[in-house]
Amino acid sequence: MNINDKSVLEMLNKLIAMNRLNKTQILQMVNLVSISNDINDLKDNLKWENSKSFHQDI
Repeated sequence: MNINDKSVLEMLNKLIAMNRLNKTQILQMVNLVSISNDINDLKDNLKWENSKSFHQDI
């Protein structure tokens, strides 16, 4: 997805507001947008990144 596309930015803003993401989560999401094909792919990538971080902390 293209982070500079207006529709993508609107979608990201909705995601941020609906999920009340913190600064770290927002930055992580912005980094994953370019490698994600669509919103579902982005959500999957975020889940994977979060689970990876969780396991590294243990």
